[in-house]
Amino acid sequence: MSDHALPDTLPGWLARLEAAHPVGIDLGLERVAEVARRMGLLEEPLAPRIITVAGTNGKGSTVAMIEALALAHGLSTAAYTSPHLLRYNERLRLDGRQADDATLIAGFEAVESARLVGEPISLTYFEVGTLGALRAIALSRPALAILEVGLGGRLDAVNIIDPDVAVITTVAHDHAAFLGTDLEGIGREKAGILRPRRPAVLGSTRLPSSVRAVADQQGARVVALGEAFLCQGEGEGWRWSGQDGGGLAIDLDGLPDPGLPLDNAASALQALALVDVALEEGACRRALSTVRLPGRMQWRGQWCLDVGHNPHAAAYLARGIAARPCSGRTFGLIGMLGDKDADGVIAALAPVVDAWVPVSLGGARPRGADDLAHRLALQDAQVWCRGDSPAEAAAWLSARLEPEDRVLVCGSFLTVAAVLEWQLAAEQASDQTAEEATRIEGAR
Repeated sequence: MSDHALPDTLPGWLARLEAAHPVGIDLGLERVAEVARRMGLLEEPLAPRIITVAGTNGKGSTVAMIEALALAHGLSTAAYTSPHLLRYNERLRLDGRQADDATLIAGFEAVESARLVGEPISLTYFEVGTLGALRAIALSRPALAILEVGLGGRLDAVNIIDPDVAVITTVAHDHAAFLGTDLEGIGREKAGILRPRRPAVLGSTRLPSSVRAVADQQGARVVALGEAFLCQGEGEGWRWSGQDGGGLAIDLDGLPDPGLPLDNAASALQALALVDVALEEGACRRALSTVRLPGRMQWRGQWCLDVGHNPHAAAYLARGIAARPCSGRTFGLIGMLGDKDADGVIAALAPVVDAWVPVSLGGARPRGADDLAHRLALQDAQVWCRGDSPAEAAAWLSARLEPEDRVLVCGSFLTVAAVLEWQLAAEQASDQTAEEATRIEGAR
């Protein structure tokens, strides 16, 4: 495709990128690093402080809390995450605000120009998006850049950037086609983001031994949950103890419940302290009491939306649901991609779900509602109905809910996004109907 034919809209660019590379995921750093060099992205640090976050679950929560805490302390920020729920713009936030279309398009154009200099280099959708975001971050010159690793660690495109602090949240089974099923091997891949003489924040007490082994081999400074930093208590009024970059002890007490995993909150505080941010109790309380992350235990009336799509995430979700008992029924609207451990997710959630509505997901890794219904039946779970799509099932359920009932929407980003879009459209239609009724009444 020649330059004069390049898209001039964000949807046009995204459609082009989806069709540009022969495979959707192509792990390796050689191609993306070469284009980054052509763009000048590796000549100097993106920002005075850089934190990279990897892990199976909890990455998005940790990034969101680091960002909120930094902003509360007066720092300018840039945060790059993936995937998105409703809009691609969610993937890049500058000072807490989603990047506009023009910023993203300018990044895509710069990547396209650089990849065609000399020998053309083919890049995946994610690699182009990463390079475009890194360019936008470099141009915005924030005090802190926070980068979420998309998949794995060692060979992920984000890993072309050297962080000042690397965070590993959790290690569990997911993306088996790319990372395998051996937790020690997965841990080594995640630990590929660690750097010599730089702090490595280990945000779980259950990481495989390979993570610390890689840290030792790299000569990274290990700062581990349960050792160098702690979170004590649950819910409102929990306590955090950690250390600053020089190893001096820090304590924060009476912290608010962020509505996100406290291990991730503790890791966020620790990572920020290690990039020499003097944590102030008031700022930390403001940040943790206001941080929001769509699709993570997100309650919208009777509906709880959570993107968890592996057994580890489902177990955390089940504990959260169990902690909020209700007098009615709990329905599970579940849609999962074909390469995910549906049996493990169902088993983790079964104790808190009374009846299920499995739905079909399409795309490159489809899974039908019939497959999920079969798996649910094998675990003696009640299937109330089946849906051809998440939105169809949500509409069907909505018409049958009692006021005391609730719905857990889970299994995939795609499932949550579709139901959230349906909800927003329904709310907009309801508002328009109310406005029209008011207008007619006023005209009488």
